[in-house]
Amino acid sequence: MPKTIGIGITGGIAAYKITDLVSKLKKNDYEVIVLMTEGAARFITPLTLKTISGREVLTDLWQDSPEWKVQHIGMAEEIDLLVVAPATANIIGKMANGIADDLLSTVYLANTAPVIIVPAMNSNMYQKPVVQENLNRLKSHGCTIIAPECGELACGASGPGRLPDIEVIYQAIVDKMHPKQDLKGKKLMVNAGTTCEDIDPVRFIANRGTGKMGFAIAEAARNRGAEVVLIAGKSSLEAPEGVEFHTVWGAEEMCARMLEIQTDCDIIIGAAAVGDFQIAAIAQQKLKKKDNETQQLILELVGTPDILKELGKKKRTGQIMVGFAAETENVLENARKKLKSKNLDFIVANDVTMEGAGFATDTNIVTFIDKNGGIAALPQMTKYHVAEAILDRIVDLIKK
Repeated sequence: MPKTIGIGITGGIAAYKITDLVSKLKKNDYEVIVLMTEGAARFITPLTLKTISGREVLTDLWQDSPEWKVQHIGMAEEIDLLVVAPATANIIGKMANGIADDLLSTVYLANTAPVIIVPAMNSNMYQKPVVQENLNRLKSHGCTIIAPECGELACGASGPGRLPDIEVIYQAIVDKMHPKQDLKGKKLMVNAGTTCEDIDPVRFIANRGTGKMGFAIAEAARNRGAEVVLIAGKSSLEAPEGVEFHTVWGAEEMCARMLEIQTDCDIIIGAAAVGDFQIAAIAQQKLKKKDNETQQLILELVGTPDILKELGKKKRTGQIMVGFAAETENVLENARKKLKSKNLDFIVANDVTMEGAGFATDTNIVTFIDKNGGIAALPQMTKYHVAEAILDRIVDLIKK
């Protein structure tokens, strides 16, 4: 029996692109029910979506329905997945706060199926703290959020806010409806976030790592059936549900924790932004400014443990290890050196100076380099989809 997908379209300029998504779903034997807000109908006519979907397009909370006794309840019960795309700041706010004043927001509240939300709007609107808070609230309620792409927007601005490629949205739907379980029975350990090295009881050295990439890997691996251990340094992110979660502070603590767990792991991924240096002698009291003297403070730094290198020395037969190389120059050359020195199966290289890649972004642009010299460059994609690509390659190695 075909799955039924509810597509909620709201009033954004990207609304016209959803015709391609509906068409692709229909061609792949999904049943599609389209809901449109009043704003959406100003960008594209319901007749267009009716023709493509083969079903009446729903636009009015109060319209009579020949299919269901109570329209919003009947539809909510029929669908296997609700996708809201493009999702404006308005509908995101309604959904996050339980407001039901139109058909789509009412169906969302009556719905018990999984929900995918695809924000698309002006960059300033998307980055507004209240919008991000609403998205985080929806995520905490179990919704899947597909981050918008960066680029030039219809309003002329440039930044995050573009509707992701239709293929990305379609693949997210397929993954939700038919989740892979190709890592079931495997134990995967991944580290994430930045390590911190104390200078004194108040200050510390860290870097720009936020943990987004490592947390995305942990979530994707859990979704594919793996038993996941996430070792995180400093990060503001919440650990995915169903994941064994450990928090650490410095590189030495992270290294020791991972060495303890390594033996039982089938897969190890090093995604943390581990600091390369620590203070030679941590001050026992807060360091003070020297009034009327030089503003310089000279700190002696020494190296921290190379975590993946230490794990690589103890790598057992059949254990797969993957690392990251976040570089600012000579990316491929530096990545190849790390690949060899750390005894990795492949490495994920990225230039953190590129727009849409690196720290604190929702997207990344990476290149895979394997120990046999193979190179595969990926286009810009969300970090979750980069995580999926990494896991796909790991699954291929397991099968060999």
